[in-house]
Amino acid sequence: MPVFPKTVLIVAGPTAGGKSALALACARKWNGTVINADSMQVYDGLPVLTAHPSVEEKQEIPHKLYGVLDAAEQCTAARWCDMALTEIAAAHQHGRLPIVTGGTGFYMKALTEGLSPVPDVPEDVRAQVRNDFSVMGTEAFAEKLAKADPAIASRIDMRNPQRMIRAMEVLKATGKSLGYWQDKEKQGGLGDDIRVVTVVLLPERAHLYARCDKRFSWMLEHGALDEVKDFSARIAAGKVPEDAPLLQALGFAELRDYLAGKLTREDAEELSCRKTRQYAKRQMTWMRNQLGDALFVDAPDAAAVEKIANRLQETVK
Repeated sequence: MPVFPKTVLIVAGPTAGGKSALALACARKWNGTVINADSMQVYDGLPVLTAHPSVEEKQEIPHKLYGVLDAAEQCTAARWCDMALTEIAAAHQHGRLPIVTGGTGFYMKALTEGLSPVPDVPEDVRAQVRNDFSVMGTEAFAEKLAKADPAIASRIDMRNPQRMIRAMEVLKATGKSLGYWQDKEKQGGLGDDIRVVTVVLLPERAHLYARCDKRFSWMLEHGALDEVKDFSARIAAGKVPEDAPLLQALGFAELRDYLAGKLTREDAEELSCRKTRQYAKRQMTWMRNQLGDALFVDAPDAAAVEKIANRLQETVK
């Protein structure tokens, strides 16, 4: 019998903030299964650059949904949510506490609140839109989308290729804006019979930025460049499309440019670290605004685990 039956613990936080360490500490304490909620870590291909758990960590504690999809595949929030719900049910069945951890806020919202009933996009439409993006490039595609669907342009990150492609796919397939479907009542998710405890790890900003830089240096020392080289070869061979989501992994574009002779190594490192810090800042802002009812902690330490224990106890009273 699990200590906290029908309970899911969500550990959110910005990149490099220590949420994986906190999730691992919680898993050790409460017989947990760690379930990935990061849109990059769901793919194989770049385990070092996307900070997958170590072999030792996976051997110690069950880790699910890490590297389970080929980089050529697409993982929508709906697909991830279906996989996560399966792993959560399996954890409960085996008397374990499901610990969902990651930095992809949309995944967590989908899990806890459900998803808008967006119809499936036919494969031929998906292929055409992705080809258009490949031919046009980010800037021209963004302009086209803004003209075709000005409402959605104010609702999504127009610097994010996957968000733009998704919006255009839905518009082409349904004749209606993605915003139209998003405004409809949400469906699915965990359901009312599951108790959810959400924890957000938000370190002090200067400390977080230092962690971002230190982690990227560690990645370079542990094979990130070889990963990027091998992954770039897969792209060149046509095994992975140029618009694959994993190409958005922090540091990939810069290290790829370095290997192609377009950047010095110093510039590639500096740009990668800067983008990582900027991304972490955006994540912190989103989590403060969107997860306001969560338990906020500032370090992955024993004090944080104790606070989480108290919050978990409150859910079963």
